[in-house]
Amino acid sequence: MPAVLALAALIAQTSSDFVSITPEAILAHLKYLASDELEGRATPSAGLDKAAGYIAAQFKKAGLIPPSEAPGFDKSATGIDGYFQSSEFENRRTKQTGTVRNVIGVVPGTDEKLKNSYVLITAHYDHLGKREGEGDTIYNGANDDGSGVVGVIECARALMGKKPKRSIVFMCFWGEELGMRGSSYYVHHPVFSLKDTDVDLNIEQIGRTDDSEGPRVSEYNVTGFDLDDLAGTLSTASKPFGVKVTMHPKLSTPYFYASDNISFASAGVPANTVSTSYEFPDYHGVGDEWQKIDAKNMALIVRSLCSGLWSLANADQPVRWNEDNENAKQFVEKWKAMRGG
Repeated sequence: MPAVLALAALIAQTSSDFVSITPEAILAHLKYLASDELEGRATPSAGLDKAAGYIAAQFKKAGLIPPSEAPGFDKSATGIDGYFQSSEFENRRTKQTGTVRNVIGVVPGTDEKLKNSYVLITAHYDHLGKREGEGDTIYNGANDDGSGVVGVIECARALMGKKPKRSIVFMCFWGEELGMRGSSYYVHHPVFSLKDTDVDLNIEQIGRTDDSEGPRVSEYNVTGFDLDDLAGTLSTASKPFGVKVTMHPKLSTPYFYASDNISFASAGVPANTVSTSYEFPDYHGVGDEWQKIDAKNMALIVRSLCSGLWSLANADQPVRWNEDNENAKQFVEKWKAMRGG
């Protein structure tokens, strides 16, 4: 069977499984993660800790295994306790110290040759915390990036019981708002070998459709669209859902450097971020609350992303950098050096 037809058949077999991803399920998560109780999920904070505990509980409920039980786990990795990769945080300036945690769960691969290869789906669960003053003082961060976290959780739930060829790593980071600190920590202290990590599919801001340039319905952007061939796989996987995968003419490249994907790309791992909207009202404002999420559209987007994730985990060939793109040159060199040429 030709590769394109095989991929189409694979998508058709699995797309019906994703109907469990509903607006109601999405809002149930967001109402907690973006609630005032979590006080904006600043790094570090009690609210951030509560969010980490919630994500870990959802991973366990979805049947994900802790990283230490997964194929290819690096036994030299430190700070691993259940679903957490813990590290100490210090900000000598916003005089803060504390323990912070990346949250990690795995669907183990089943193919003898590919189970020690990894497809990552990621998002950051931190936000900006609280501001001084009266009135609404909490940066709830429903879209940025509660929506991405919920996307990761719901993909994990939708793939419960599935047996992919490659291992799928579901991961949520702390400290993105401080300069991609959590993802950078992982890249410098990987739990699974980076040279065997095929791709990072990072999710940011998929809940709001009121983009500053106009409504964004049934479509999403991919940063670094033409730097590698991830967008092609996502586009094919999204078609059965009526979802369009696009390249923003001006913002695709700038935003490639503005989210957690860049931590992986800088190490040579193909990595991109998907977003429904790059810029929207209340971006980094206290008004980014769950009531403004277009849950119906977000459910559709997450279903299509789950289909893309499944395709990536079962593809014959991993995602590759576009060696013909001059802007990808630095990443190609890192990738080749990491994999021994």
